[in-house]
Amino acid sequence: MFRLIRRLARAAGITSADKLSPHSLRHSFVTLALDAGVSLRDVQDAAGHADPRTTRRYDRARHNLDRHAAYTLAAHLAG
Repeated sequence: MFRLIRRLARAAGITSADKLSPHSLRHSFVTLALDAGVSLRDVQDAAGHADPRTTRRYDRARHNLDRHAAYTLAAHLAG
């Protein structure tokens, strides 16, 4: 599988093709899905993670205060 992914990446002109792995593709899928706003539960299910904490590790914006529940609720109450 490694060789196929790397061969396809080289054919596509990806400069870091030799560093790619099946996990790289999985990581990209989970990260991009979370960035696109797909719910954590749906991404967790798609990735086959038993524990949502595993999926949350891929969420680059998890520390963004704009997404914090208290800020969301305050914005909603403010109108």
